[in-house]
Amino acid sequence: MPVRPTAVLPSLLATALAASALTACGGSGSDPDTVKVSFKQSTDNSIHVMDDYLADIKKQFEKANPGKKVELVPIKAPDSEYYTKLQQMLRSAKTAPDLVYEDTFLINSDITSGYLKPLDAYLAKWPDWNRFIDTAKAAAKAEDGKTYGVPDGTDTRGLWYDKGIFAKAGLPSDWQPKTWDEVLDAARTIKRRVPDVTPLNVYTGKPAGEAAAMQGFEMLLYGTEDRLYDDSAKKWIAGSQGFEDSLSFVETVYREKLGPDVSTALDPNIQTIVRGDLLPKGKLGIDLDGSWLPQDWLPGSGHEWPEWSSKLGLAYMPTQHGQAPGKVSMSGGWTWAVPAKAANPDLAFDFIRTMQTKANAQKWYVANSGISVREDVAADPAYAKAQPGIKFFTDLVASTHYRPAYPAYPKVSTAIQEAMEGVTTGDTSVEEAARNYDDSLKEATDDQVIEK
Repeated sequence: MPVRPTAVLPSLLATALAASALTACGGSGSDPDTVKVSFKQSTDNSIHVMDDYLADIKKQFEKANPGKKVELVPIKAPDSEYYTKLQQMLRSAKTAPDLVYEDTFLINSDITSGYLKPLDAYLAKWPDWNRFIDTAKAAAKAEDGKTYGVPDGTDTRGLWYDKGIFAKAGLPSDWQPKTWDEVLDAARTIKRRVPDVTPLNVYTGKPAGEAAAMQGFEMLLYGTEDRLYDDSAKKWIAGSQGFEDSLSFVETVYREKLGPDVSTALDPNIQTIVRGDLLPKGKLGIDLDGSWLPQDWLPGSGHEWPEWSSKLGLAYMPTQHGQAPGKVSMSGGWTWAVPAKAANPDLAFDFIRTMQTKANAQKWYVANSGISVREDVAADPAYAKAQPGIKFFTDLVASTHYRPAYPAYPKVSTAIQEAMEGVTTGDTSVEEAARNYDDSLKEATDDQVIEK
């Protein structure tokens, strides 16, 4: 789930990424019997959920298709670097894989750039496509009405909290805050009574990428009266009070030292730090995060933590003042897409169909701590009971929001991250950060903006 803008990398890193991409996908000679599947590999060597799943699908595919081979092409990089490297690969027929793993937030940007192939002709002949829920289908549909990706799950977000830390702080084991102030008050209580832990994690800044924008900022903004985009006016929203209030929340977390040290918060590997160290070792009181966290704690993950479901509690993120509907979540997810310059697109879609049988899809949702986008899996009692927390996060779908799926969004996300980083470090006031965002927004969207 699993958190992501296209970053401008230092020239040496960009050169290294481009070189490794060329090496990974091998030159212009393509084997018509081999499908090259590129995916995001965890930067944590002990996490290999995706690797194991794809290795199993590879075996199934090769057994069912004698003479055909699957070449797995992992890209091991933090989120923002993954997107940069992927786009470099997609630009050339010499380096483009046959199948790529695309975050729904970036897919419309890649569609507009002409990097991806529409899949409608394949989907029309695939009965399983009727099993996918409409909102998930929409996440991979472009403004031209065509579909460019097959979703492999969605996600929701909420508050994870450490029951042991809460007990020491005198906070309830069944904690459920009703407002933002109650979240901050709990963090302040932890800081005062359990001073050797981090009270609250809210992802922030450009190094965290889309995790900052979506897990952090948008979980706040969509709990106000404001949004990023006005659907009726078909314009982006600038100058909103909700935007400033959300920045103020982030500023408070880091000004009052309720969050991780700023150097840690701005570490590109902050998500790995939170899931692999802070939470399992009882060093973090509250974490505003996603439904996918348990994938890092399952048997064989390298960070096995079988006690997590008894050690951690789950609470929904409240709206700012407790106004209806009272809770908020954001949803995204990833899709499998076929590059426009893929050498073997037919074989690539055959691989998608193997991945997306009901049995294989269900296996992936459980392994990845994902939320089902297939109605038949969601209705299966075995899915609901497969892992603690699945019902909690699945129920949040009713209160969830989706990012504006427009080509400008990655640039908008980057502007959000920059605003967050400014108030996190204290280099920028909330008002100045909001003004800078509005200026960046107008530039990113060709001035398709309305003032609140």
